[in-house]
Amino acid sequence: MILPRKICLGLPSLIYGSVVALRNRLFDLGIIKSRTFSIPVICVGNITIGGTGKTPHVIYLTEKLSHTMKVSVLSRGYLRKSSGFRIVRPEDDVDTAGDEPLLMARRMPGANVFVDRDRVHGITEILRTSPDTKAIILDDGFQHRAVKAGLNILLTSFDRLMIHDHVMPMGRLRESIRGMKRADVIIVTKVPPGTSDGEMNRVRNEMRITGEQSIYFTRLAYEKPVPLFGGGEREINGTTAVLLITGIADPAPLVRFLSGISEGVTHIAFPDHHRFKGKDIAVITSAFDALSKDDKIIITTEKDGVRIKEITNIADRVRKSLYYLPVGVEFIENEDEFLKILYGYAGKNH
Repeated sequence: MILPRKICLGLPSLIYGSVVALRNRLFDLGIIKSRTFSIPVICVGNITIGGTGKTPHVIYLTEKLSHTMKVSVLSRGYLRKSSGFRIVRPEDDVDTAGDEPLLMARRMPGANVFVDRDRVHGITEILRTSPDTKAIILDDGFQHRAVKAGLNILLTSFDRLMIHDHVMPMGRLRESIRGMKRADVIIVTKVPPGTSDGEMNRVRNEMRITGEQSIYFTRLAYEKPVPLFGGGEREINGTTAVLLITGIADPAPLVRFLSGISEGVTHIAFPDHHRFKGKDIAVITSAFDALSKDDKIIITTEKDGVRIKEITNIADRVRKSLYYLPVGVEFIENEDEFLKILYGYAGKNH
């Protein structure tokens, strides 16, 4: 099975990787120009397609910086049907803003969230329309080399380290692993509970970072269930039957978390950024009704909740049972050291 896969996907992977490598080389040589800005620009991205926890890390950075300065987040706005540059407001919908920017705008009322596929144009417009902005965070901007960020933060999931993956389509890498050399900070995300210092040291050694780079480890921190449609407060315990609905790239940490606090978790997984439709709600409703316990709940992610909430024909019993789990990030060690880098860069350019 492995050999045919390598034969079928090896050549396309080599061609794709070579094209991306050439593009990066042209940027490195200055043949294709990168734009720099006087304002601090912090890039949060990955080399792997999805599943590294960019959104909670962007929220973490924004909240930390917002204590001392006005921060604007610039995202592509995946899933939106609108075009060009626009500010994202909490009352917008997914078609207008995209799911992740809309989530961030609702979670961070003190920061401005903007969308624009053209990052150079987006930053220029932010500076024009929001002159009080003192720092800009690029969401998923590591491959957008037309902007030269002053601080590049690269994420990789503990369970699927980028150094063990392959370039698309054989693997999930957007570019060669050599691209990690552009990062100033590497964060290994989604570290499972109970991971030992020895295991983290093993990963740290495998990453082979340069002397100018720093590496940190974070884990996901799930909060209490929040009603998606205004239901009452709920707790999940060992007797609660959980129907988990996900449309994200890597639901494994959430499955692991819920399995640790509930005896029974039924998981319905949809593709990443899935646009829920009436037929999906019918499947969810049927699965929920099939749960035999009286103490039962439907859990989804905050990002999925943004999309599900736009469905109107959901049965009342399902609406009352739909909750999402907010998630944040926690540094396992050396958070002060990381914040010193973050504040040092933003303050130096402030």
